[in-house]
Amino acid sequence: MRSRLYIITPPTLAPTAFAPVLSSALQAGDVACVQLRLKDVSDRELLDACEILMPIAHRHDVAWIVNDRPDIAKKSGADGVHLGQDDVSIVRARDILGEEAIIGATCHNSRHLAMLAAEQSADYVAFGAFYDTRTKTPKTTAEPQLLQIWSTATQVPCVAIGGITTENCTPLIEAGADFLAVSNGIWSHPQGPARAVRLFNELMDSLGAK
Repeated sequence: MRSRLYIITPPTLAPTAFAPVLSSALQAGDVACVQLRLKDVSDRELLDACEILMPIAHRHDVAWIVNDRPDIAKKSGADGVHLGQDDVSIVRARDILGEEAIIGATCHNSRHLAMLAAEQSADYVAFGAFYDTRTKTPKTTAEPQLLQIWSTATQVPCVAIGGITTENCTPLIEAGADFLAVSNGIWSHPQGPARAVRLFNELMDSLGAK
């Protein structure tokens, strides 16, 4: 299976102004999903962002994931939710969102946490941070070998996250990451987000199937 892009929104954004930027990025190449990750904003702001931006993702056949908040995912009609270790449980999120929803879980650098998440019906597990990141302060660091071990031991997809750019992603793809979760590496790329999406996809294509 070829690795795919999992794009995370910038930590702050104005939805109307950001809409054409998102559209341009999604037009540039294959993207599996977009995660809305906005901290310290109101529920109304989250719902407004979903209302404006989610249709853009869906027009490009890209899943729309809300960070942390299964209740907002439910109200907005999002495709799923990404949960941290301090958020509501996967079981509770599944009760809220139903069996068809995508539920992912942050598992830091722990196979144990990942196994627990898989047992609780997580659709994917996220490992990291693999590199230094400006988006958030990571609680743990992870090595590419973790992706290799996980992908050979289970069918549950794994997401690599943390400081990933077009310059450093090759070891993660080669180690078996199903998805590369990228934020700053897309939005702050010196040649623009669309170019970043194209470059990531070229690398994934050139490295071929896992």
